Amino acid sequence: MLINCKECNQQVSDQAISCPHCGYPLKHPPKNTTLGKSRKRKRLPNGFGQITKIKSNLRKPYRAMVTVGKDQYGKPICKLLKPDSYFETYNDAYAALLLYNQNPYDLSKNITCEELFNRWLKEYEKKVKSQAYNASLSYWAYCSETYKIPIRNIRIRHIKGVIENGVSTSTGNKASPIVKQKIKNLWNMLFDYAVEYELTDKNYARAFTLKEKTQTKSNHMSFTDDEMKILWENSNDEIVSMILIQCYTGWRPQEMCELELENINLTVGTMIGGMKTEAGEKRIVVVAPAIKELVKWHYDRAKACNAKYIFLANNPDGSYGHFTYSRYKYRFGKTMKALGLNKDHRPHDPRKTFVTMCKRVDMDEYAIKRLVGHAITDLTESTYTDRDLSWLTSEISKLNQIQYSGV
Repeated sequence: MLINCKECNQQVSDQAISCPHCGYPLKHPPKNTTLGKSRKRKRLPNGFGQITKIKSNLRKPYRAMVTVGKDQYGKPICKLLKPDSYFETYNDAYAALLLYNQNPYDLSKNITCEELFNRWLKEYEKKVKSQAYNASLSYWAYCSETYKIPIRNIRIRHIKGVIENGVSTSTGNKASPIVKQKIKNLWNMLFDYAVEYELTDKNYARAFTLKEKTQTKSNHMSFTDDEMKILWENSNDEIVSMILIQCYTGWRPQEMCELELENINLTVGTMIGGMKTEAGEKRIVVVAPAIKELVKWHYDRAKACNAKYIFLANNPDGSYGHFTYSRYKYRFGKTMKALGLNKDHRPHDPRKTFVTMCKRVDMDEYAIKRLVGHAITDLTESTYTDRDLSWLTSEISKLNQIQYSGV
């Protein structure tokens, strides 16, 4: 149907929004009724949680809450998502809820200490190196009496009980003063985690301190020439061979236990490993001629077993397992006793023996520091001097000047 335009009086269709002749508006454009619906977010699934935008000037206005159960009337009980509850955007809050629902942790459940440790360990493993991860497992072995106790029921007496009287399920030993402090530190972190996730309302581990002094150890002491002769005479023993390897490489005991097979190059004669300090990590240690056969024996056995680490320990069932520091420390003590060596020797003493031997043959001071992983503060040496592998090999070969029976 045609109508006349009120502006130019020309005929136009009654369906036209504006006059095609003069542009005069004839109708208002229809409203997009679907626009609002398309922008509306879909309802979250039942039990998924809640996302609420707080009307304020918060930098992170979107609050995420998880459903932890229902009350007596069937209404959901919600708690703030932990460890982060507020987010800058809706999508950030949704992603956090999605991650929680993929592996939900029930904030209202009265979980046991063992369950808490396993959950904490998964998070801890992402933050630390394998050495710290394995150390936590060894310290937790002293706490078996608390495994089945709900974390909400743990009190100071329980923690003190495992520290003072706990026996390791892996070695059968009671904790030394130093290990006691390590166990205490482990409980500190466990309760920090439990408080963060509202599994308990108080950190009982931090409510007390250990009265016993942990600094009771004596100074490190090198092996004497007579003791070195005895070690070489018994070098066929796997533990003795590890001690000798440590005496000629300067590894810290835990560094040696964590040496991976892929980082041992027998052709070039190098080992790569290290920990604790920036100077000590991923350092190159040249294999001294005296211990090449000992290193090769451990290397060949580990390769035949398709093992990750070069040093393996015998399991009760006849298989081989990872030679952890706690195992090495236990076997080290038994070996000192069996060979009639000084009972006060500890697993760090071979490291001091190495440095003492290096000084004895006038090895370059900076070569020693590079081999043992000590920081070099001299600017000229650390920044402006290039040292190649042949230099380290030449320096380590000076140890050939020291002769013991069996070498």
